[in-house]
Amino acid sequence: MSVSRQSIRKSIDDRIFYCVVYTILTVLTVSLLYPIIYVLSSSLSSGLAVSTGKVVLWPVDFSIEGYRRVFGYTKIWVGYRNTVFYTLAGTLINVLITMFCAYPLARRNLPHRGVITFLFSFTMIFSGGMIPTYLLISSLGMLNTIWAMLIPGALGVYQMIVTRTFIQSTIPLELMEATQIDGCNDFLFFSMFVIPLSKAVIAVIALQYAVGHWNSYFNAYLYLSDQKLYPLQLYLREILVLSQIDVSELVDEDTLVRMQGMAELLKFALIVVATAPIMCLYPFLQKYFVTGIMIGSLKG
Repeated sequence: MSVSRQSIRKSIDDRIFYCVVYTILTVLTVSLLYPIIYVLSSSLSSGLAVSTGKVVLWPVDFSIEGYRRVFGYTKIWVGYRNTVFYTLAGTLINVLITMFCAYPLARRNLPHRGVITFLFSFTMIFSGGMIPTYLLISSLGMLNTIWAMLIPGALGVYQMIVTRTFIQSTIPLELMEATQIDGCNDFLFFSMFVIPLSKAVIAVIALQYAVGHWNSYFNAYLYLSDQKLYPLQLYLREILVLSQIDVSELVDEDTLVRMQGMAELLKFALIVVATAPIMCLYPFLQKYFVTGIMIGSLKG
């Protein structure tokens, strides 16, 4: 009887525990998903419905006017083209430099490995600052060129440390020694073994670098003056500035409401336009993301 009572008690405790856990997870999920759903619904509603606060969950007075206005702005396509180029080229450069740096530091026989790692880590805490960096970019002749968007920040120290730890933890030293016996040099070992075995961590750092390039705004604002080189983020800022309303110039209340509604609608449409590509990319890399980031950050 006592064993049966303990089993029943344990079963009740388990149910209460799972009920509490599922409730907390449900609340967290809703709190994370609702802002995304609200922004998407607002971007597909009419300007009047958005400005009057009628949108709660689903689109009200379904309309694609916001997207029509955004994509009707011809320079938006130039911004998309530039941002896609900066993201693809910049991510490729980032991943290559990160792998070239992480692999030697993962070799335990590298002379002064600890000192080199410390020097890299030191830059995570201390940097030259904005003005010295600008002067450096200017002296190198990279102002108002595509290289101003690709070279600064070409190596992320955090991503390099994660990659180094991943390589050190997953690729055994015995494998390298066996390949060296067969006449394999460091370059062949790196290209034929290290890179294929590091797909998980490469996917992780590539996604992190890509998000950074896609959302890059401040570097472009500092270093670029030619509008033909502007990324998407600067063009979106330009659209928002152009859609600002000077209330003193409006006397018609209905016109004011429509203008304010269109300005709000543009903001939501711009958010969707700017974030949708990266959000669509993440599900394809998600299976690598958890594995790579956990192994690279916790082991070693």
